[in-house]
Amino acid sequence: MKIGYIGLGNMGGPMAINLAKSGCDIAVYDLEQGKIAQVVAYGATAAASGKDVAAQADILFTSFPEPRHVAAAVPALIDVMQASSVWVDLTTNDRDLLLQLSKRASARDVSVVEAPVTGAVDGARLGKLTFFVGGEKGIIDRVRPYFEIMGKVVECGPLGAGNVVKLITNQIWFINAAAIGEGLVLGKKAGVDLLVLWDALKNSVGDTFVVRHDVPSIFDGHYDPSFTLDLCCKDLRLIKELGEQTRTQMDMTLLARAKFEEARAAFGGGSPELLVCKLIEDASEADLRVEGNWTKHWEV
Repeated sequence: MKIGYIGLGNMGGPMAINLAKSGCDIAVYDLEQGKIAQVVAYGATAAASGKDVAAQADILFTSFPEPRHVAAAVPALIDVMQASSVWVDLTTNDRDLLLQLSKRASARDVSVVEAPVTGAVDGARLGKLTFFVGGEKGIIDRVRPYFEIMGKVVECGPLGAGNVVKLITNQIWFINAAAIGEGLVLGKKAGVDLLVLWDALKNSVGDTFVVRHDVPSIFDGHYDPSFTLDLCCKDLRLIKELGEQTRTQMDMTLLARAKFEEARAAFGGGSPELLVCKLIEDASEADLRVEGNWTKHWEV
């Protein structure tokens, strides 16, 4: 199978590298030539354009930051893809946009699978991502060996279900991220050692991915630059829109969204995601720095 991969950012680059390292016949493209070179160093072939990748691929992976990038780039890619090929979108995407593009693909006998991912940059580097996959089972099975090079598959249902599941996982993540700062500041100001509090959280009903994976980014003071406030706010907008479409009451989510928007206004959209906790530190006149050799997970 000839693999095409477009979008070699913080997540896409490491995923494409793992495919190349595994021996896949893979052609790659990104708007930044330096990112292409990083994957080519592991055995991938550089393509001259996105269309060049799409035209030769049996399976085309796309990994874009936002739905607007998908809307801008993918129609032209679908129009040059071969009959019986598969487009796999790894973007955390707008379900309606995905379904609209699937109709265009179907008209060209191109199958579509969605597979938004979770697991952060270290998961991408280590091949330990989780893919929330939606689509026809037979088509998913064609792609499964490549997913399993990069992580594990959770089959979510028909096309569109994968992005719903991904958005809900992010919904819970963002609520936790907005809340963890309050808990840490409360403990610090009440006189509890932060390392003791962190250990207690990890060994209690308060345990979450945010507690285990993200708290060190707060302690170290870098607040995780591998994921930006712009991307958080984009996902929260999609979650809000899904809630409106389904008439779901989401008070906690809307409070978290307001806090992330406040952080974006204060620190800038390109700033690290966990600066949402810095708002609470600043408002409470507290400092959550903890001395230690904290691993920067995107360098693992």
